[in-house]
Amino acid sequence: MDRLGMDMVELRTKRLVLRPFGEGDLEAVYRIFGDVEVNRFLPWFPVGSLGEARDFYVRRLSNHGGGNGDFYYGICLKGGRGPVGYVNVGLDDSYDLGYGLCREFWGRGIATEAAKAVIGQLGRCGIPYVTATHDVRNPGSGRVMRRLGMRYCYSYEEQWQPKDLLVTFRLYQLNLDGNGERVYGKYWERSAVRFVEELVDEL
Repeated sequence: MDRLGMDMVELRTKRLVLRPFGEGDLEAVYRIFGDVEVNRFLPWFPVGSLGEARDFYVRRLSNHGGGNGDFYYGICLKGGRGPVGYVNVGLDDSYDLGYGLCREFWGRGIATEAAKAVIGQLGRCGIPYVTATHDVRNPGSGRVMRRLGMRYCYSYEEQWQPKDLLVTFRLYQLNLDGNGERVYGKYWERSAVRFVEELVDEL
């Protein structure tokens, strides 16, 4: 059991199997985390070789909720040969939800389907809420958050590392325990530039 208090059980949806990454997935790790466009709005630099993909796997994906990494599920298509994306959840009190998908699978609702399954598992394990953030230059990610039932709370600036970029993020949140008033405030508190936008809530 990981530090979120939940076992890394395999999850299944209509089209997908969600499971931990394994040693046999290194080529998939390279495809997912090596694509410049897929990783454009993520803090890390894309991996540049299978060797770097192995290092990334060991450092972030292999611990399944332990060590320094987040809690990662590989997104696999039923009948497919390996992961085509991922859903991850932060181990700190943000319970930050993230996702990524190979470009050829964009626009099919796969990230939404996968993230819904993971959120359902988090709720069953008693996790009280999840948050998610997206770069304002990446509104497509915000649309996924709204499809998941997440609510926009506020925006803030952060110097993102290791890319060392000043980024404006939008924070979304979904409370799983019925406490509709809760807003995760740590990003707001630590940012010198924070504000609430008027967004057009279009799916």
